[in-house]
Amino acid sequence: MDDAVRPPAVELRSVGMTYPNGTRALQPLELRVAEGEFLTLIGPSGCGKSTLLNLVAGLLEPSEGTLRLWQRPVRQIESTGHRLSFVFQSPTLMPWADVQTNVRLPLDLARVNPHEAASRVREALALVGLHRNAGQRPRELSGGMRMRVSIARALVTRPTLLLMDEPFGALDEITRDKLDAELLALWRQQGLTVVFVTHSIHEAVYLSTRVLVMAAQPGRLVDELRIDEPCPRAPGFRVGTRFAAYAQRLQHSLLRASGTPLDEASA
Repeated sequence: MDDAVRPPAVELRSVGMTYPNGTRALQPLELRVAEGEFLTLIGPSGCGKSTLLNLVAGLLEPSEGTLRLWQRPVRQIESTGHRLSFVFQSPTLMPWADVQTNVRLPLDLARVNPHEAASRVREALALVGLHRNAGQRPRELSGGMRMRVSIARALVTRPTLLLMDEPFGALDEITRDKLDAELLALWRQQGLTVVFVTHSIHEAVYLSTRVLVMAAQPGRLVDELRIDEPCPRAPGFRVGTRFAAYAQRLQHSLLRASGTPLDEASA
């Protein structure tokens, strides 16, 4: 189904954000994320990507405008039959607890029945390929495995909206590419709507159905690029000419967003 006719999972109308100290983080913007989209935000540091994500998550209140998730205020999302989860830059795991306890945390806080919670934890760990690591501590895991635990903890609540703030930024390129491919598979398998923040042009092109470019001072949306490619992405997509063309378009857009002339950047 075309994004234009899908129901909106996220809708921002003239949403702006000014912090109490007077810092204008976001100028009023319009944004519609269709149900089932994989939308990526990219832009220079300080352009408001994380602020925008925090607004959608309900961690911040907008200074102006209206924000709706499935046409309801953020705090009423569960009344719509939908749920959201947030994956942060750092896995933020409890170092003293094993993997299954870390993944179960949201269910414990929600006082989910222990039998059901155990079943959901097993399901979430299987989704991220960690069903054999349930009894290990975070210190026994690689960086990529710790991030998988964080993703499993987000999935254990069975969300329909997944917000991700540079989750793979600290990982090596090989691990990052592998997790990107796994995330795409989860997005399709679970029917998720994803809003993803990254600094990586190549990650944005590989993952997204649509990429929004942001500029700073104040934060604002300045460009949009649809990645009109089939999913799952073919193995050769990353090295193909179409991938290179998408990446070049985003590179030019980011240079303009940061105020760098194209001729100066290529000198």
